Amino acid sequence: MSDKVYIRHREDYALEDLLPTIRDILLWGGIDKKISRQTTVLLKPNMLSRSAPDKAVTTNPAVLDCVITVLKEFGAQPQNITVADSSGGTVNRSVLRGNYKTCGFTAVCEKHGVVLYTDQKGVFVKTDGKMVKEFELIEPAVNCDVKISLAKFKTHVMTGMSGAVKNLFGTVPGLKKAEFHMRFPDKDNFCNMMVDLCETVKPDFTIIDGILGMDGDGPGGGNPKMFKVLLAGANPYYIDLAVCHMMGTPPIEFPIMRAAIERSLAPSELPDGYIEGDTEDYRVIEGFIKPKSYNVDFSDQVPYIFRWMTPILEKFLVPRPKINTDKCIGCERCRDICPQNTIAITNGKARIDPKNCIRCFCCHEMCPAKAIDVKKRGVFNI
Repeated sequence: MSDKVYIRHREDYALEDLLPTIRDILLWGGIDKKISRQTTVLLKPNMLSRSAPDKAVTTNPAVLDCVITVLKEFGAQPQNITVADSSGGTVNRSVLRGNYKTCGFTAVCEKHGVVLYTDQKGVFVKTDGKMVKEFELIEPAVNCDVKISLAKFKTHVMTGMSGAVKNLFGTVPGLKKAEFHMRFPDKDNFCNMMVDLCETVKPDFTIIDGILGMDGDGPGGGNPKMFKVLLAGANPYYIDLAVCHMMGTPPIEFPIMRAAIERSLAPSELPDGYIEGDTEDYRVIEGFIKPKSYNVDFSDQVPYIFRWMTPILEKFLVPRPKINTDKCIGCERCRDICPQNTIAITNGKARIDPKNCIRCFCCHEMCPAKAIDVKKRGVFNI
């Protein structure tokens, strides 16, 4: 498997220009050689929540449209192409249908006659992972011949970035994702679990939609920004190395990449010569805003002789979610997604019990009103 990363410049999502670009990307990746009339294909977009494409929370439907068009050109039959993701929170067929429709995926699937997956049937898969020995995954993530991940170029308040590896969390059914947050409240353990998941799903190819991406407090509450790039490759870790560079962050500082590097699945940075395509677009994005929770390490700011106090101090001083009651609409999504059940709705407003909060920021991800802020204590602004 080639570890090289392909980058293409694209000004917008106009189909007449995007289609030849997607065709070029898939040909570069050799996907045409993997497809026959009998091949079953999973297309796994980023569908974090019920969000319109212009919010930059989900994969743009134009990317999905063009990928399906090209796969059909390669010989794939519509009935053998499945579009599937499992959003965060409580998920059933009705919720999934609503999410797919709002994100623009339903219209694309109807246009092409491909399968839109609304079941949440889990298949158990054994793994020799570091943290997890068995995953329950949505059925298409296990049974399809070719798996193509269509990720989004975004920040993430817990993991720093949401790219190729993190996109695969959507192969875990519904609230099973919350169980993993509860099982692995430590950020590094959680991200090692994500690497286990990536090694289990093993996507054949990944395209990251960065034409319109997100900085700030992503993955659901950040700032939509035009980055005007598509990134692609067969190795999800190497693609994420490229994303780290463009975000202006050493990969070791993002816990998913740190786990991959420590497990010798990725180098500490993308080697020279590993970027192909529109290489002039492979550069640090000017003015890129990192999450408020980014790289908070209280121990670096404590005198050495007091380092033993760090775990106690961090419990009170690290960033945590905070409800903006002026914006809260009392929709209960944060309560339903919380793995620790620390959120209650009182008088139509969400309230967080801080003593049991594990700072997974699932509530921040899922809030449709952007009413949950990342509260960063003043000491970290020193």
